Amino acid sequence: MTYTLPLHSVRLEDRPAVGGKAYTLSLLARHGVTVPEGLVVTVDAYRTFVSTSGLSERIAMELGRKRFEDMRWEEIWDAALRIRNLFQTTPLPAPMEDALVQALESRLGARALVVRSSAPGEDSRGSSFAGLHESYVNVRGIDAGIAAVRKVWASLWSDAALLYRKELALEVESSAMAVLIQELVTGERSGVMFCQNPNNPDQAVLEAVHGLNEGLVDGRVEPDRWILDRRRGRILSHTAPMRDVTVLPSPDGTRLQSLSADQRDRPPLSDAEVGRVFETALRAETLLEGPQDVEWTFRGDRLHLLQARPITTLGEAGEDPRPWYLSLRRSFDNLKDLRRRIEEEILPGMASAADLMDQVDPAALSDEDLASEILRRQAVLEEWTGVYWDECIPFAHGVRLFGHVYNDTVHPEDPFEFVALLGSRDMLSVGRNRALQDLAALVRENRELGSALRRGERTDIDPAFEQALDRYLHQYGALSCHDASCTRDENDVIALVLKLAALAPEPDARKTAEDRAVLEERFLSGYGDDRRDEALEILDLARASYRLRDDDNLYLGRIEGRVLEAAKEGKARLQARLGDGVNRLTSPEVATGLTDSSFQIPASTEEEGDTPGYPVEARQLVGQPAGPGLASGRARVILEPSDLRELEAGEVLVCDAVDPNMTTVVPLAVGIVERRGGMLIHGAIIAREYGLPCVTGVPEATVRIRTGDRITVDGYLGIVTVDRQEGFG
Repeated sequence: MTYTLPLHSVRLEDRPAVGGKAYTLSLLARHGVTVPEGLVVTVDAYRTFVSTSGLSERIAMELGRKRFEDMRWEEIWDAALRIRNLFQTTPLPAPMEDALVQALESRLGARALVVRSSAPGEDSRGSSFAGLHESYVNVRGIDAGIAAVRKVWASLWSDAALLYRKELALEVESSAMAVLIQELVTGERSGVMFCQNPNNPDQAVLEAVHGLNEGLVDGRVEPDRWILDRRRGRILSHTAPMRDVTVLPSPDGTRLQSLSADQRDRPPLSDAEVGRVFETALRAETLLEGPQDVEWTFRGDRLHLLQARPITTLGEAGEDPRPWYLSLRRSFDNLKDLRRRIEEEILPGMASAADLMDQVDPAALSDEDLASEILRRQAVLEEWTGVYWDECIPFAHGVRLFGHVYNDTVHPEDPFEFVALLGSRDMLSVGRNRALQDLAALVRENRELGSALRRGERTDIDPAFEQALDRYLHQYGALSCHDASCTRDENDVIALVLKLAALAPEPDARKTAEDRAVLEERFLSGYGDDRRDEALEILDLARASYRLRDDDNLYLGRIEGRVLEAAKEGKARLQARLGDGVNRLTSPEVATGLTDSSFQIPASTEEEGDTPGYPVEARQLVGQPAGPGLASGRARVILEPSDLRELEAGEVLVCDAVDPNMTTVVPLAVGIVERRGGMLIHGAIIAREYGLPCVTGVPEATVRIRTGDRITVDGYLGIVTVDRQEGFG
């Protein structure tokens, strides 16, 4: 079986084995275009690897946990990360590894490499799908080269590729990936050439940067741009950016570096060189029978063509949300900028907006003024929600970026081992729960205090408790929002504290800290002493991303709470006229009802009646493993915030999604089950902080499970076993 082919020897009959990208470059090279030397790892190698190692079955299992159409983006990313880790930790068959080592040594020796995908169907006339599969630049050494091949194979099942699963015809049994390995040409000037301007078929577009192309492709470096007349090659316009940085090779990959003063003042290409690139791109267009998107670089005076793909569009224009999801991927530098803005501007801005709302008592307003206040608060909420989606959501990618870095460095058996490094007692929800535990400890230590609180007596029982309660309400009360789950009311706080006091004290946090320190050293040692500061900076950003993924929800939730507070007052005023149906009204509808005497409650579009039931027998429900561990207990299904008051110690919390303001009750639970899926949703984060087994992404969890059912949560495999008990619920 042929595992590798020299790039320049590829022929038309080899195309199914080497993929479109490799075949295209080989064709150009055979017609005299300068292309870097390389070799192709064929699809036979991929197919042998996944079939003999059992990976095909494990990939199918990961993608078969639920209907793919029902998987959230977070669940797709989780599945992709687990699959990626399988490719990195599963041994290659010895004959294949020997063949790859021999081919790399004989063909490319000790040269720095670029390792790219070359999937069959990729870069074809019908579809380009640029950027969906991985490429690795400046790979050094045979072991690193083979590791990069594994990662390119895994990118066939990346979250980006899975989003376009139908378009790629991506099926476990039939899909495969070839890998193109080439010498890295460290050009001084690089760029891309669109033989045909997507916005004007009579023009061509050339973009160029100093240094490597990577900075242009990932958006870190703004390029010089030329518009050319396609028929004559005449330059129509040249747009110069503020040139300040370039991407250059580093000992382990690439780095961003400031440009010299001379480079800042001149474009990367002369007019003559612009003409050379244009002519070479047109030659590729002729050979490949259609306008091309060409990637190129100059090393000295020699022009190298690095890639050529047909100019196509990725997906359909309009309402397709997938490009938005892909835009969430951010560079390390972009994430650092986002962090600064979130910590210094966005969260303080949200807090200030909520503070201003707290200065207005809705109950003291006239109906007309209350209606205006509701609409004003709603507008503020919508504005900050937009900021949250535009900037806070993308910052969560810092955790995902670290997951890849950690797994590439450590190669753990558990692909989510890195999460244990990110938990933080600085998270607002954890700090809030710690304050509740401190109150519970005071009750445990003073039986008389506990008895008095249960009787509803508060006067002069324990000054220390009263002071701690006041501190809690002052510091954390304002962060809660939803009416019935609110820990803003001291009676609700006391009721929760009494439940917590009945539990055993929390385990000493020192053991968790010790385990975290071991993992941290394991990660840092993989970078070596000379890059330890770089590794620490990556870890620090990931921890901030993890913490703020939780905190920003609480800040936004506080604003939402003030909207609900004003709407609740309005509903109370409308109830006498409109009846209990006011509870269905949105905040804007409440405002309308307060000022329009003819307002009627809109007809409900929901079907009345009981929630559809399911047969009463034991069953297994499959979701995503999100918190390791096993736990059994009585299910407590949370359908609305008021249900949280009924949660008792030792029960399993079952809900649509754990809201950040629900986490005060989490220490009572022995496990968590959620309909919403993902390792980085709030419920999964808080479950891991408390060491609770957690399964997310369980379809119709709050319908298929009923309060009172005896359930077992397997956070290792992502399975919930339901044993329905008669007489409960």
